[in-house]
Amino acid sequence: MHIRDILAQSRTTFSFEFFPPKTDETFNALFEQMTEFEKLRPTFVSVTYGAGGSTRQLTNDLVVKLKAKTGLDPIPHLTTVCHEEGEIAQILERYAAAGISNIMALRGDVPLNYSGPDPFRSFKQAAELVRFIRKFNETHAAKGGHPDRRGFGVAVAGFPEGHPGTPNRLLEIDRLKAKIDEGADFIVTQLFFENRDFYDFRDRCTLAGIKVPILAGIMPITSAVGMKKMAELALGAKFPASLIRAVNRASNTEDGVRRVGVHWATEQCRDLLDHRVAGIHFYTLNRSTATREIYATLGVEDSHALQ
Repeated sequence: MHIRDILAQSRTTFSFEFFPPKTDETFNALFEQMTEFEKLRPTFVSVTYGAGGSTRQLTNDLVVKLKAKTGLDPIPHLTTVCHEEGEIAQILERYAAAGISNIMALRGDVPLNYSGPDPFRSFKQAAELVRFIRKFNETHAAKGGHPDRRGFGVAVAGFPEGHPGTPNRLLEIDRLKAKIDEGADFIVTQLFFENRDFYDFRDRCTLAGIKVPILAGIMPITSAVGMKKMAELALGAKFPASLIRAVNRASNTEDGVRRVGVHWATEQCRDLLDHRVAGIHFYTLNRSTATREIYATLGVEDSHALQ
């Protein structure tokens, strides 16, 4: 089912993001971990995509297996970096055959120590990938190449704190608008810890004429070490001083830091729900405990029932 159809019902969505393991040995363990989230009945789960091919095949395999073996609705990430149009078309063909309904279209990050040809030689921006997917839909879905005759729904990324590669915030919104104009259905934001940044971003999208739903990206802190890694992965996440103080006070025990992180994320979610957020997307780091605690506290174990 297209996520845009669910969002059109004014239903708050709850979703989770996972990253595939780097080896075949840990593939089955992650699959079993993800099935634990099935009990929470999320609207969808997304699966990230390794830069330069590091986990790309595992992403494809995991998405197809989730679709075939579980009740989860997987949305695979698909990036432009180091990809030719023919490769993208082959991946879309496989996903269509497997009944995948939605794609997360991203520009992606260049692999570390990359020394090959221009990694963006086929697609300079994510908007071009969105356009390619829409053309794929037009030429394949109507011929029976996809179970849904509309083809794939498309999600794209947004950055409440600013895109790390685009310091010009006006240009950043222009590029986001270009993705929407090419046919993207909804936006999933990068993680953030200050809701005011999200609300400001949402308002700036409205001013730019962006009218699609925006899902808020939330990642609960579970350790001081993880907090530092989080900042690195997010390429510059802002941590409010009050959050840092709370983490510092609890830093003598790992469980104390985890409780601070879960409480902070829970209060973020409460406030987002009060402000009628279209959806909340949890970055899980492949763990279920923190997200389960947040769900229990919010009383939203069944996201399909929340209107």
